[in-house]
Amino acid sequence: MYRVDLHAHTRFFHGRRSLGDRYDPLGVRLLAAMAERRNLDGVATTNHDYYTAFDPSPDVATLPGIEITTDRGHVLVVGPDPPAATKPGALSPEEAVALAHDRDCAAIVAHPFRNSTVRELEDIPFDAIEVNGKHPRSQPLVEELAKQRGLPLTGGSDAHYPFEVGRAYTVVEADRLTPESIVDAIRDGRVSARVARSGPDRLLRRAYRAIHERKQVIDAIERPTPGVGKPPGEEKETD
Repeated sequence: MYRVDLHAHTRFFHGRRSLGDRYDPLGVRLLAAMAERRNLDGVATTNHDYYTAFDPSPDVATLPGIEITTDRGHVLVVGPDPPAATKPGALSPEEAVALAHDRDCAAIVAHPFRNSTVRELEDIPFDAIEVNGKHPRSQPLVEELAKQRGLPLTGGSDAHYPFEVGRAYTVVEADRLTPESIVDAIRDGRVSARVARSGPDRLLRRAYRAIHERKQVIDAIERPTPGVGKPPGEEKETD
């Protein structure tokens, strides 16, 4: 059994790629350090629309991944050979899944009830659906969606700051922890989602929920689908 955060970012900002590239090596070391502190065995680096290979951590596994911004929302791609870069909004969810599978990676619906309509698509062969650490209150809805689709659940913190790592994570049944074994476990349904329930984790989620409700990017039952937006922090103000 391994505990792996399958959704984390090496930077807390978007844009200015050249500046971010200089920060990323430090960011991944901080992610790994926090993952070790929270007794995780691994963390996937799933930056928005690019993948960079990082030096392996001696303490926890840093797994390859990318978060693709499709024209309907975000798709996590985790595995041995994620694409190096994708253009935001250029791919459909179906194209993103095909790209993931062509590269021997798993394709996961990211935060299906925040800034996404990907969950409405029924005929795309996703491998799993994510319980997102920022909004675990949607977990019953995510569980029902996964049941309807016959898909397993994974967990990821969606960390943009190192202290967020491990708010949600995935328990993986595997003999060893490699990108290939993660993909196999997801496809075989040998994974399950967990959410951290400590006091600081609960306070942090309340803050995120207030922020995202103000931005109107959470799809609540009583509201229509919000449509697709940019990652948190990049939304443009509207009149």
